[in-house]
Amino acid sequence: MGEKPDIWDVLIVGGGPAGYTAGLYAARANLKVQLIEGASTVSQITTTDWLENYPGIPGGTGGFELVEMFRNQAVSFGLSVTQADCTALLPAAWEGRQGWIVQAGEQSFNALSVIVATGAHWRKLAVPGEERYTGRGVSYCATCDGAFFRNRDVVVVGGGDTAVQEAIFLTKFVSGVTIVHRRERLRATAILQERALANEKISFIWNAVVEEISGTETVTNVRLRDAGNEKKIWDIPASGVFVFIGLNPNSGLVKGHAALGDDGAILVDPQMRTSAKGVFACGDCTQKLLRQVVTACGDGATAAFSAQLYVEELKGVAY
Repeated sequence: MGEKPDIWDVLIVGGGPAGYTAGLYAARANLKVQLIEGASTVSQITTTDWLENYPGIPGGTGGFELVEMFRNQAVSFGLSVTQADCTALLPAAWEGRQGWIVQAGEQSFNALSVIVATGAHWRKLAVPGEERYTGRGVSYCATCDGAFFRNRDVVVVGGGDTAVQEAIFLTKFVSGVTIVHRRERLRATAILQERALANEKISFIWNAVVEEISGTETVTNVRLRDAGNEKKIWDIPASGVFVFIGLNPNSGLVKGHAALGDDGAILVDPQMRTSAKGVFACGDCTQKLLRQVVTACGDGATAAFSAQLYVEELKGVAY
């Protein structure tokens, strides 16, 4: 007879707010729980300079610091954490119980249930020059790269909370920030709009989209097009382009197993159950109205409780 495999009650994929909240709740429920956080990727929140809308932390905190608090709290309750990039999700069964195998590099993890909290990545402009100048003037993280543009002019593309907040952050370093937005007004929250509009270093170009990014060794120019008139095109000089136009869910792990929406997001019910038995999902990888840290945490708690009920039913120990 072969050696009995090591089987986790709950395996969590993703080390952001949703994943660590799920880990906290699952560990406190005395489940055998393993969390796998990306070895070559990081949670979006760790690249956020400052959060001031997370409840219970007056004055705000840095994104990296907040995730570290989540991690330390969950680990203190017994959560096991491994760093690896998950590459495949495969159905399995042991002693008549359905489960899943998650492959991560050269490792394989067996679990009765899986919680997918893989987050999302920044959507790209898909214009000429973007790929060529990524890392040489094109960036998707102001916190990471802002200091490289000290005393220079940059463009921020987008009009939501992240775009405006990152534009404000960039004013600590740059000479000027031009926010380019495809509409005639911002969609960021009112307080961020007020701060941006009052900042002397920030200017706006409305009803415009990026047509091309060009330069020499690094970015020197951004070509814009009027959103309502494709023949109206003009150039503005810039040393950097920061892109914040939305997120694409990281749902590839469950593709072929669980149903996805038209936008690629994982479809879940109110209990965070996917269409795949024993697979749950939470946070930014799911189809949802609001992608914020606080909603990710709520999703994670719900996913963990649903996984707990599922595992207890599977083991025949449900209350």
